[in-house]
Amino acid sequence: MRMSSVIVYRKMHVKGMALYPFILLRHEEMKNDAVIMNHERIHHRQQLELLIIPFYMLYLLDYLVNRARYGNHREAYLNIVFEREAYAHDSQMNYLGERKWFAFMKFIGRKRKVR
Repeated sequence: MRMSSVIVYRKMHVKGMALYPFILLRHEEMKNDAVIMNHERIHHRQQLELLIIPFYMLYLLDYLVNRARYGNHREAYLNIVFEREAYAHDSQMNYLGERKWFAFMKFIGRKRKVR
């Protein structure tokens, strides 16, 4: 996968965000955080697989369903199927090279344990 364009935006309320083809980060030094960058690149792959716009629609829908199910933002966010895949593999630097297409599908129906 080609190098992502990284934008630092200090007013974000999250550490990072993947908005294909960009990765938005809260702090400049996060560009050197391999885990955060890998996490966001996993989202880029998911976005490409779903042709970008459908990814965002499914992401929002999954969040809203989870919010109703779990009653709070943190658990709803951590249980979004796309986040479960990214968090499960963000520390595996070779994951994207080995990842099968639509790998996020195996996380459907699984509940993530909140840390």
